[in-house]
Amino acid sequence: MRLFGGRKKPEPESLGPEVVLEVEGMHCTSCGLLIDDELEEVPGVRSARTDVRKGRSTVQFEEGAVVDTDTLVAAVHRAGEYEAQRVG
Repeated sequence: MRLFGGRKKPEPESLGPEVVLEVEGMHCTSCGLLIDDELEEVPGVRSARTDVRKGRSTVQFEEGAVVDTDTLVAAVHRAGEYEAQRVG
């Protein structure tokens, strides 16, 4: 288990496939960090960046990874009482 907010996220070397999720129920930066932590625990996810003000999480995958939207939505829900859906 990682310390909450205690790590610096590495920038990906190359842009891989990504998904944008619309997230409801966030109130502060801590909400976004919790969501990022849960999303980054999903196998195949390289990084997650949540913008609380925009209400969106951008999830970038490792090359060749296959992750379905339902798995990402479940990870967001595990972070707290947040609802998510794929944009586009």
